[in-house]
Amino acid sequence: MEPLLLACSYFRRRKFQLCADLCTQMLEKTPYDQAAWILKARALTEMVYIDEIDVDQEGIAEIILDENAIAQVPRPGTSLKLPGTNQTGGPSQAIRPITQAGRPITGFLRPSTQSGRPGTMEQAIRTPRTAYTARPITSSSGRFVTLGTASMLTSADGPFMNLSRLNLPKYSQKPKLAKALFEYIFHHENDVKTALDLAALSTEHSQYKDWWWKVQIGKCYYRLGMYREAEKQFKSALKQQEMVDTFLYLAKVYISLDQPVTALNLFKQGLDKFPGEVTLLCGIARIYEEMNNSSSAAEYYKEVLKQDNTHVEAIACIGSNHFYSDQPEIALRFYRRLLQMGVYNCQLFNNLGLCCFYAQQYDMTLTSFERALSLAENEDEVADVWYNIGHIAVGIGDMNLAHQCFRLALVNNNHHAEAYNNLGVLEMRKGHVEQARALFQTASSLAPHMYEPHFNFATISDKIGDLQRSYVAAQKSEAAFPDHVDTQQLIKQLRQHFAML
Repeated sequence: MEPLLLACSYFRRRKFQLCADLCTQMLEKTPYDQAAWILKARALTEMVYIDEIDVDQEGIAEIILDENAIAQVPRPGTSLKLPGTNQTGGPSQAIRPITQAGRPITGFLRPSTQSGRPGTMEQAIRTPRTAYTARPITSSSGRFVTLGTASMLTSADGPFMNLSRLNLPKYSQKPKLAKALFEYIFHHENDVKTALDLAALSTEHSQYKDWWWKVQIGKCYYRLGMYREAEKQFKSALKQQEMVDTFLYLAKVYISLDQPVTALNLFKQGLDKFPGEVTLLCGIARIYEEMNNSSSAAEYYKEVLKQDNTHVEAIACIGSNHFYSDQPEIALRFYRRLLQMGVYNCQLFNNLGLCCFYAQQYDMTLTSFERALSLAENEDEVADVWYNIGHIAVGIGDMNLAHQCFRLALVNNNHHAEAYNNLGVLEMRKGHVEQARALFQTASSLAPHMYEPHFNFATISDKIGDLQRSYVAAQKSEAAFPDHVDTQQLIKQLRQHFAML
């Protein structure tokens, strides 16, 4: 069989390594074979290709050293950095737990939910509960370098192309070659500056009429952190050719500039042009969820399911919303749907176990948790499952089992603040006051965004007469959850006591 045809066949069947090897052999025989050269570049690009739209991990450097602050004190409901209180009738913080960024925990793990938007360096370095690694995300540029060098040495002699010797003006005059070459430089080599030079020359050659090159220049600017320049390029591309991807890229720029309302308006403009487009609807739902507007998010996720009834993220988010809205039976239907679709992991069985317990289907509860434990891939997942089994034990009144479960959660993950808090409550019920105080202090230092350990510590300190510490902890609890009635009553009581002194 003709080697080039076989290589094309490998490429179509996504056997990129075989395709690249075959092209290498052809290039050894005829080094100037353009077809083999471009096919090898495409195959190498596809091996490390990542869709730029969804991958948006902000590292510590990007968050803390961000100079694109628009307003230090934004109006409520206009910033992702200050999500604001839940004014939409959704479940309160007492029912639905929140992340360190102040947002309710989502039903689906996305890159943007991993790091949150911490306000201080200390919060940024503290590992988010949703991240799988022990270290925080350091910098997105470092991540791209490791992706780019993963399959660099495809030939024994070294890299496939020497970028410094490429004659970019010559390639920019050959549009088909230039596009493949740009993708290779941008995705595989991760040389954004060279890719930007090639894209600028190619745009010039096309007399600024090719929207594709404008989008690529925008991507380069975005990767370099030049958001305003990226915005201009994407807007210019949209004037020439309206594409869903361009709307998504431009919305990413606005989210990076902390302008969620502008991003929402842009998505809605996109929906006028592309009615029912799932990615645009999903983008709107994600922004509403990040702005702590869970009811609007659920509405848009339902719209997503009308268009694509196998959308895993929408099903998971609606399921979690129903669960925290005290409708475990309906949540159970959504999670069962995910199971029917072939999603088979620890998180799903964990959620099924909780839904079965709260829907009073006790026969399925423990079997679901057993399955979740057997499918757990790391210690954090095991800790979360044991923590939930501890809740079941508290629900059925078996305090010894609950104690053991929370201990097992801490064995697997000794940063599990919720388990420390619940162990403190159990110790308090046994009358071990000092142990309980120590556990509450540990929980509050690990998760300062949670109000429960602060409130519990304040209550126990008040009982033993340590009023000063009680007052300090109660204030922290109020800062974490301003609408908590018990905290407000405790502070009022302490103030009256101090006034009498």
